[in-house]
Amino acid sequence: MIYKKFKDKELSWLGMGVMRMPTTEPGGPIDEEKAVKLIDHAYNNGVNYFDTSYFYHGGDSERFIGKALSRYPRDSWYLADKMPGNMMTYADGKLSLNGFGMDSWEISGAADVFDYQLNKCGVDYFDFYLLHNVSETTYGIYTNEELAIVDYLIDQKRAGRIKHLGFSAHGRAETIESFLKYLESKGFLDYVEFFMIQLNYLDWTLQGADRKYELLTKYNMPVFVMEPTRGGKLCNLKDAADNLLKSSRPSDSQASWAFRYLQSLDNVALVLSGMTTMEQLEENIEIFDTKNPITSEEKTLLDKVVETIAELAPCTACRYCVDICPKGLDIPLLLSMYNEAAYEVSWTIRSAINALDANKTPADCITCGLCNPLCPQEINIPSALKKFDKLLAV
Repeated sequence: MIYKKFKDKELSWLGMGVMRMPTTEPGGPIDEEKAVKLIDHAYNNGVNYFDTSYFYHGGDSERFIGKALSRYPRDSWYLADKMPGNMMTYADGKLSLNGFGMDSWEISGAADVFDYQLNKCGVDYFDFYLLHNVSETTYGIYTNEELAIVDYLIDQKRAGRIKHLGFSAHGRAETIESFLKYLESKGFLDYVEFFMIQLNYLDWTLQGADRKYELLTKYNMPVFVMEPTRGGKLCNLKDAADNLLKSSRPSDSQASWAFRYLQSLDNVALVLSGMTTMEQLEENIEIFDTKNPITSEEKTLLDKVVETIAELAPCTACRYCVDICPKGLDIPLLLSMYNEAAYEVSWTIRSAINALDANKTPADCITCGLCNPLCPQEINIPSALKKFDKLLAV
């Protein structure tokens, strides 16, 4: 196992996410016999970072992983958990947790959740703790001065109940940058030690992960990676994409390409993978036994793979189209969202659309066509926005 230096720790470069444990039936409870075998195999083969969350496996992931790891010395493994701001609503001075099939739980503040999580995991402290999903829809919760969630977590870091504080984000690069500037303005940035983003060779372009990675690197913020194979989609490529990969390395799996791509990024401190089967775990451990980053030629090949699996509007964000738009639409932003939606209309896209100002959505394009002659990339902008609107309506 390759290890990466992080502060005073040596982290296994491959971390294990406890979101996709084997279950007794689809959508059912964790199959603890199979899941414990996975945890044991990971631990015994050098994996020392385990990531859970309040709502994984219907709220049972924390209990399970705490119990499974308790059989080993506490200083031999690192546990990460998250503050579920993405499940919080705040109105009329009342804070509640809801969603994901759970009953609404009225709480007095972040302390109620944090103490509950420590007890559920059976630990006295978290090695790593994150705000869950800083995004367009959670930004208001995490920056709310009355809730003071970040203030509370910094206090827990000072008290030793959080060893390392960080944040995860599915939000856009602009939202992450705004949040970093918020932290900086409050004097909080020195307490933040890492940031976790969705990063893989597809989302480098599709979700603008390139801009997120470059932004965090500029802030000297180590990047932890989630969804390295995009929920397994980069392990199930169709013939055209698969043939391209095999033309270069016939014996390599699709998963190995995804992980080797991440090994080529110097600021990636940890790659988190949610492994469900022993076969997946064994393969990933083998991949991270030796550092083998992709070459520049292989990077070009992966760009071609992306072209075969995603139809992209080649917007360069020159913004020539913006000033002439009679509706004042942020066309480059909408086109970047369209690129992702054309591949998959995910909940992150719907959240980003819902966070837009009124009358600034793809549906508000009046197809006047004034933007088209100004586009250096010759994109049919009204057509793309109408396609986007139809995708969102499904």
